[in-house]
Amino acid sequence: MTDTLTDHTANPTAAMIVIGDEILSGRTRDSNMHYLAGELTKAGIDLREVRMIRDDASAIVAAVRALSLTNTHVFTSGGIGPTHDDITADCIAEAFGVPIDIRQDARELLAAHYARSGTELNAARLRMARIPDGAQLIENPVSAAPGFILENVHVMAGVPTVFQAMVASVLPRMTGGKPLMSQTLRIQRGEGDIAGPLGELAARYPDLSIGSYPYQVNGVYGANIVIRGAEGARVDAAMAELGTFFPE
Repeated sequence: MTDTLTDHTANPTAAMIVIGDEILSGRTRDSNMHYLAGELTKAGIDLREVRMIRDDASAIVAAVRALSLTNTHVFTSGGIGPTHDDITADCIAEAFGVPIDIRQDARELLAAHYARSGTELNAARLRMARIPDGAQLIENPVSAAPGFILENVHVMAGVPTVFQAMVASVLPRMTGGKPLMSQTLRIQRGEGDIAGPLGELAARYPDLSIGSYPYQVNGVYGANIVIRGAEGARVDAAMAELGTFFPE
């Protein structure tokens, strides 16, 4: 696969940190990155990097510090539950050098939720009310336990339904840029045959992202060429020119 990417817009940028041993061991399949990428694209926010990190405090802290300095927004997924290995909140507090403790408004949200279900708000569940100083809560309409925003880092649950609800809560507050438009052309030739003309096209359209994604079906090699950009007319022009190189 080749993908020519250029800094073609002044769109805000984002990075994501997916946290959890279960992701890296293969026991759990991550779907949050795919969902977030789609939502950010629609909002005109460019997702530039995704890191998957095990439940290791030093690695999480380092990633948060590095990515928060180089992106408009950072999103984390996972590690804010009630068990001993849910360490994300503590790591965010350490990354920004602030204290963390049980916060009253978060505690009240959990107390009301568990009272409705007749479940005890025990010490383990109270861990989910530990919020770094200065953070803003992210609503969780699914299971009440809140996420939070500290500086430009949005800390969210790993459970997909909760993660998606939290994304829906925070995205409307963000200023986006121009949503990327895309078109795809399926070419039944190997990448070695199309690389030259494709490279020439990319050089003529540096404001566009031109990606080649190969496939093989019944022994036939081909590639899906995806052209993306903020200006529909430019995408149309590049796609039309591509069609002249490889007519059906």
